[in-house]
Amino acid sequence: MTTLTTGTGHPVITAWSAVSPYGIGRAAFTQGLRERRDTVAVLGPEHGTTPDGVGCVVPSFSIREVLGKKGTRSMDRVTGLAVTAVGSLLDDAERNRAVGTGEGAAFALGTTTGSAQSMMDFTRDSLTGEQPFFVDPARFPNTVMNCAAGQSAIWYQLKGPNATIAGGRTAGLHALNYSRRLLGAGRARTVLCGAAEEFSQARAWLEHHSGQGPGDGAPALGEGCAMLLVEPHTPEDPGQPVLAELLAVELGIVLDGDVRPALLSCLRSALRRAGVEPGQVAAVARSGAPGREGRGEAEAVREVFAAVEHRDLTPTGLIGDTGAAAAAFQAAALLSYAEDRPAEAAGRIGVITSVDRTGTVGCALLGLR
Repeated sequence: MTTLTTGTGHPVITAWSAVSPYGIGRAAFTQGLRERRDTVAVLGPEHGTTPDGVGCVVPSFSIREVLGKKGTRSMDRVTGLAVTAVGSLLDDAERNRAVGTGEGAAFALGTTTGSAQSMMDFTRDSLTGEQPFFVDPARFPNTVMNCAAGQSAIWYQLKGPNATIAGGRTAGLHALNYSRRLLGAGRARTVLCGAAEEFSQARAWLEHHSGQGPGDGAPALGEGCAMLLVEPHTPEDPGQPVLAELLAVELGIVLDGDVRPALLSCLRSALRRAGVEPGQVAAVARSGAPGREGRGEAEAVREVFAAVEHRDLTPTGLIGDTGAAAAAFQAAALLSYAEDRPAEAAGRIGVITSVDRTGTVGCALLGLR
């Protein structure tokens, strides 16, 4: 087994948290993965009528119960998930709030479109009301994709750059790459980086009509938000709790309809840029996309790491298809693994791969501590 030795020039992940079908917080997510607990459940009436009536949802998640009544009357589900995940991370350690808020604290959130349910509901109200303008103006912000990021910044005083990046399943990787660039350019002191996706009736029917719903062999739809605290590496600070180094992020597009060669190029480029070998890889977390995209992803991973004994930490089979939040949850799975098995993971590489039917692919390499 080869171990990893890196320099100090890479950004590092110093904290993380998640709101997932396992519950709220890092401990709940880690415990759920440790037990390999399936989260597919029959949905209650609060989730509306969906094609198959099942999903992987955050259990008993009520925005007003979790966040309180103040400022939440018109908050939609994806915003509530994001605000809750940010709060969970900041509350996890005193240092997190000290370095992750205020001036120079940036926020980068991956998404697909924001909330499809909010967009459809607002549009429906404008069409079915007595007049097109007889809509609730307080709900209009929910129809734009940067609502969750903006609300998170307001709630927690994140005064640095604030960005929402659309990218489907690869959105979390785009957010990581954007965070790396912000830190490298000196535009931010720290970055809260993650991705969010809600389960909704609207999303369920959109996926169903796309031909990739659960009835077509795809995993049940999931939801949640995973957040990472990303900082420059400061070895002179003995109190910096480095969990992983962000060694490389590579993103690409599919030009010929075949995911495999595009992802192969990303993986090989990332390994080359990071100066590491496949034999240093301890674990791989795939997006687990359905259909030919997922098959191409699996083939690319097998080709690059066929001779390497590594753990498959793909979380999709347990927490469902979390859409835009998938790559962020994959990062959380790698960090959970490193925490649970330090003797096995420390000094080695964790790999995230992601593909989306829109033609985007990507990967990231984490140097685990």
